[in-house]
Amino acid sequence: MAKLSGIKRFFGKVGKRNWIILSAVLLIGAAVYLNYLWFYDPADAIGYGGNNMVDAGATASGDAAANAGDADYFTAAELARKQTRDEAIEVLQTVVRNTEEDSEEHATALSGISVIAVNMEREANIESLIEAKGFSPCVAVVNGDKASIVVSHEEELSSADNARICTIVYEQTGILPQNVTIIRK
Repeated sequence: MAKLSGIKRFFGKVGKRNWIILSAVLLIGAAVYLNYLWFYDPADAIGYGGNNMVDAGATASGDAAANAGDADYFTAAELARKQTRDEAIEVLQTVVRNTEEDSEEHATALSGISVIAVNMEREANIESLIEAKGFSPCVAVVNGDKASIVVSHEEELSSADNARICTIVYEQTGILPQNVTIIRK
């Protein structure tokens, strides 16, 4: 009986509100843990390992169907990038047309158009230079201080290949190699 009264005193001192908060924290912790167990896919399994030089390509068998799929991928990626940029430019141009010339929105929209144009030029330069190094086709996406490069290459990229691509990206954009993701398709 002494144990029971001791437990009642302990729960009485802590209070109902604190037990509810503690229970909620434990439930949230359990939910996070279960989410991690059920849905977490390690970075290496999805192709974004520690060195960000990704090998997402097919096997080196050189299957013609896989190569045709790669060509379709590059065409689709370029088309999607162009459509997205066209839509963004259209929105920004609408803002430019519908605002006062001396307003902040007008200046921001013009700046956005300029950034898109510069990124388009950089991406085209990067793609041309990387293709000249033998990685054709190639798609480059520059977004702020990060760049993603997708190249078609049958074999795994060597360290020298990765260095060449990172050098091209750095020379064209100033983006550091650790912010460049190279994906072999």
